[in-house]
Amino acid sequence: MTPEAEVGSGNGASSAKVVAEPPLAAQVRIDLLLDERSFHPTRTHSGDGVICGSGRVDGRPVYVWAQNVKHKGGSLGQAGGATIVRTIEAANKAGAPVVGFLHSGGARLQEGIGALGAYASIFRATSRATVPQISVICGPCAGGAAYSPSLGTLVMMVGEEAQMFLTGPRVIAKVTREVVTGVELGGHRVHRKSGVSHVEADDDVAASALIRQALSYFPGTPGGPLPYREPVDPLPGDPSDPIPANKRLVYDVRDVIGHLLDGGEFLELSKRYAKNMVIGFGRIEGHPVGVIANQARYLGGVLDAAASDKGAWFVNMCDRYQIPLVVLSDTPGYRPGVRQEREAVLRRGAELLRAFSVCEMPRVTVTMRQAYGGAYIVMNCRDLGHDLTLAWPGATIGVMGAPQAIEIVHRRDLEAGADPAELAAAYEEQHLPVAIAAKAGFIDEIVSPDKTRERIAAHFEARR
Repeated sequence: MTPEAEVGSGNGASSAKVVAEPPLAAQVRIDLLLDERSFHPTRTHSGDGVICGSGRVDGRPVYVWAQNVKHKGGSLGQAGGATIVRTIEAANKAGAPVVGFLHSGGARLQEGIGALGAYASIFRATSRATVPQISVICGPCAGGAAYSPSLGTLVMMVGEEAQMFLTGPRVIAKVTREVVTGVELGGHRVHRKSGVSHVEADDDVAASALIRQALSYFPGTPGGPLPYREPVDPLPGDPSDPIPANKRLVYDVRDVIGHLLDGGEFLELSKRYAKNMVIGFGRIEGHPVGVIANQARYLGGVLDAAASDKGAWFVNMCDRYQIPLVVLSDTPGYRPGVRQEREAVLRRGAELLRAFSVCEMPRVTVTMRQAYGGAYIVMNCRDLGHDLTLAWPGATIGVMGAPQAIEIVHRRDLEAGADPAELAAAYEEQHLPVAIAAKAGFIDEIVSPDKTRERIAAHFEARR
C-alpha cells in the first residue's frame, strides 16, 4: 500500500492529502549505509538526479552521494557533476571518507560538452582528494561513470546488474560489429578478473556491511588515527599448521593469515585477480594492518606481472593511508616465459620494487617456507628498506632453489652421471638454510611460528 502524508498550509487552512512517492533506490542505499537518522542532505533542490550529504558510519563522519537512475537514466549533467564535486571537496576538507553509489549511462547528450566538463571536474576532484573514496557500482555505468571509480581508493560491484564499460554494447556493435551483452562486456565476473573491481557484494544490504567493514580499516585522512577496536584472539592453532613440509605441496595462505589476525577476520581484495598474490586488511591487537602474501595454492606462489601489479597497488595504498604492512613470503621465484615478457613483467615488477622502496610505513616481512631470487627481493627484503625481517626455522633463502642451482653449479657432474637428488640435497644444506641468511644479517630474527603474531604486534606497538 502506498503511504499517505498530510501537508498543512501553515496558516490554519484545511490540509490536503498527497500520496508520498516511494523512496528512491539511491536514498535507500544511503540509509542502509549510514547510522540511523544521521543523514544530513545538501543541495537537496538541485534536481539533477544526485542525492548527497553527510552522516555517520559507526559514529564516524562520512560523506555520501548517490545517483538516481530514474532521473534521465542517471546520465550526468553539469548540475549533477557540481553536486558530486562539491561533496568530494567537502569530504576532503572535513577529513572524512566519501562513498559514492554509481548507476549512470554516462554524460548527458543533451548538454554536450558541458556534460564532458562535468566529468572532467569529477575526475580532478577525485584525483586531488586525499581521503578514502569508495565507489559502489549499483548498475550499468558507462563512459565517465566507469572511469571515475578507478581514480578513487576502492571499487565495489553489487549484484548481477553491476556493469562498467567505456563504450556500451550498442555502440560496439555498430563500430566493430561485435555482438556482446553488458554483462559479458563489463559485468562483475569480468572485472573481478581484470582487477578493476576490488570487492563484490550480492545485494545492497551485503554491500552496506562490506563498506562499513572496509571503512573500519581506514583513517579519515592520511596521517589521522587508525580506527581501533578491542583486540580479539586469532583463530586457534599454530600459523604453520596449514603448510606442508614438502615444498612441492601447496596450501592456502589465507589459512595462515587467519592464525595471525584478530578473530581471523580478513577483508580480501581482488580475490579473482592475480590469485597467486593475496592482499587485504585485518587487525592485530585491535589495530588495522595490511597483509600481502604469496599464495602457494595458485602457480605455487610464483610471482608474475599481474601479481606484481596487484601488490604494488596495495602497498602504495597502505603507505598513502599509513597502514602498517605484514608481508608473508613463500615464493620459488618469478614466472619465466615469453608471455611474461610480453606482459611487461619488468615494468610491472619494478613497480612493486618501487612501492616497497619508497614505503615509509612500519612493515614486517615473514619468510615462511622459501624465497628465491628476484622474488625474495621484491617481497620486501631487508635491503628494500624493511623495518623487521623474520623467518621461520625451516625456511630456505637463496638465489634459486637447489634443483635449479645444481643445473648451473654442477653441470659437469651431472653430465658425468652424478645423482641430481644427492647434489640438490647437498647444495640446499650448504647454501640455503635460513640460519645462513640470519648469520649474514639479512634476517633479523628466526622466530617460531606460534610467536610470530606476538613479535609483529610488539614491533608495530613500538613504532606507534
